[in-house]
Amino acid sequence: MSDAIPVNRIKGVGEKTAALFGRINVFTVEDLIGHYPRDYETYDAPVSIREVSAGSVQAIYGQITAIPNVKKVRNLSILNAVLTDDNGDSIQLTFFNMPFLKKVLKPGGFYLFRGLVQQRGTHKIMEQPRMFTWEEYQKKSGRLLPRYALTKGLTNQMVQKSVAQALEYYPPEKEYLPQSVLQKIPMLSHREAVNSLHFPENREELLAARNRIVFEEFFSFLLVLRKNKDLAAKTENHFPMYETADTVRFLEQLPFPLTKAQKKVWGELREDMGSPYAMNRLIQGDVGSGKTILAVLALLMCAANGYQGAMMAPTEVLAVQHFETISGYVEKYGIAFRPVLLTGSMTAKEKREAYAKIASGEANLIIGTHALIQEKVEYSSLALVVTDEQHRFGVRQRETLAAKGKEPHVLVMSATPIPRTLGLLMYGDLDISILDELPPGRKPVKTRCITGKKRADLYGFLDREIDSGRQVYIVCPAIEDAGGSGLNAVKSYYEDIAKAYLPDRRVGLMHGKLKPKEKAEVMDDFKSGRLDALVSTTVIEVGVDVPNATVMVIENAERYGLSALHQLRGRVGRGAAESWCFLVSDNASESVQKRLKFLCSTSDGFAVAQYDLETRGPGDFFGSRQHGLPTLQIADLMNDTRTLHAAQSEAVALLAEDPLLERPEHALLARQVEQMFDKAGTMN
Repeated sequence: MSDAIPVNRIKGVGEKTAALFGRINVFTVEDLIGHYPRDYETYDAPVSIREVSAGSVQAIYGQITAIPNVKKVRNLSILNAVLTDDNGDSIQLTFFNMPFLKKVLKPGGFYLFRGLVQQRGTHKIMEQPRMFTWEEYQKKSGRLLPRYALTKGLTNQMVQKSVAQALEYYPPEKEYLPQSVLQKIPMLSHREAVNSLHFPENREELLAARNRIVFEEFFSFLLVLRKNKDLAAKTENHFPMYETADTVRFLEQLPFPLTKAQKKVWGELREDMGSPYAMNRLIQGDVGSGKTILAVLALLMCAANGYQGAMMAPTEVLAVQHFETISGYVEKYGIAFRPVLLTGSMTAKEKREAYAKIASGEANLIIGTHALIQEKVEYSSLALVVTDEQHRFGVRQRETLAAKGKEPHVLVMSATPIPRTLGLLMYGDLDISILDELPPGRKPVKTRCITGKKRADLYGFLDREIDSGRQVYIVCPAIEDAGGSGLNAVKSYYEDIAKAYLPDRRVGLMHGKLKPKEKAEVMDDFKSGRLDALVSTTVIEVGVDVPNATVMVIENAERYGLSALHQLRGRVGRGAAESWCFLVSDNASESVQKRLKFLCSTSDGFAVAQYDLETRGPGDFFGSRQHGLPTLQIADLMNDTRTLHAAQSEAVALLAEDPLLERPEHALLARQVEQMFDKAGTMN
């Protein structure tokens, strides 16, 4: 079977390339075949310069009519050239850090360039276009060419070649769907669909292939959900808990009252924990709606009843933040917590001390990351498990932590505002509480769309905010430069733009490749005010709370879903001062501008999520991957609802006939469902 064949068996994939594939979770031939393109590129015929439109990627052919000149701006080398076509129309070509092109581009020479066209006043410009010979371009012209998710060192061409060879190993008879389904609904075979997803002849073939795989993903996803529900059948409450004076006194001492929505959810939590069955609840609430205080109340009720509670956060930064916040409550209000922190970056001695406190029961509140579910951790009386930001954890991770106790209560929290109907489907094994109200006094963050041309004005504004004692975030979509991607990479942006435009300010750098200790140090510097600005990737999206930060700048804003932008925006506006979010994008496409302007018009996260799902566009042919749903690589819960309903109907019919998928003809499907279920537990 192809899934047992390691990826380095493919011709041309040596040890080094296999290691690069490993970075994108491709280890076997099966993994590679399932690494579907993220989108497709069409190389249309070259057009005249007067026909090109701003905001579109187009090819032009012409003659270099001016001697290319190179100028230096700080650490940046900028080469400008002018291309003129047969009609006498001209366009400016700009290349960054490519001074060698001065020797390549000869005045009078004819060249073909392809890139994003931009309008600067009355002039058209292409920045960092790709250069082709006429023959090279003709080979690509008119075809749908797959583009894959990559990592540094792995090129699109390498993946294309490897996939083509991997398909030779793929057994043609492999078919997951039952014959009863295939006879009822006309579809491509699994093998045909996989071939056409990677190398479609035309758009019609691609759509047919996508429809087949979307149905298959939904079908398997629904069977995995059924498996989750079976495992999460109501269990006896081994830890009945009742409200004590501790939570009442804590609420009375807090400097703010609970909102109506918070009071309702707190009532649901109290009822759950005192009922005959163990709690299994999701709190879904917008950024800043006050989920954390509800988790603290539930954990306090647990401690006051003589049990242990655990709170698992997706990042060390957030775990430390929770620990510091709760330790502050202990000091200020004298509440009954004896908290301990447990994270992967702690020293062996610190971990041993934490293990001892947890095992003896000396610690009744354990806060940490995935370290909480390691084998060495033994709990004394674990009765409540809280996982923060559910979409960052897989089903099995939640279960593994819960398994550390005797069927404890489970509370999960998510700031991802998924509309309720989708939440019921995605979190089918959980009861759902929704916080749809912000605490009083929270001012909406003023959100504005700007282009890169306004960057100098923007940095003037940032300077004035810093002068007023405020701090700012600047978020970039990539860690390192990927040639020709047009994305601002956090490392080069930090050096070439942020430090250049804010020369006298303390600017920090944060991204996912830093070690946990380094991340914690940078975040601590920012929280304590030792940094004025923080240039970061989206690692700051989850839960980080710095009330003094008042400005969020998001570069290449068009590259994010609206819900992700809304999450990032929620990092500011957490104090009393007026706060701002600037969405920087040079993409002039009407659909992009409409999406970004919608975000500027509302601060309602549920409205944002609904709009995002309804309008997720053709630019991403496969839509956005659903957090926490590793089975859905292509299918989209909103845009593919018709297919979802068809798959649901067939899944119900199949389970009525063969509830455990034990029949021989369902063996391959049963194996796939089991693999997907296991994979759901390892995602984070």
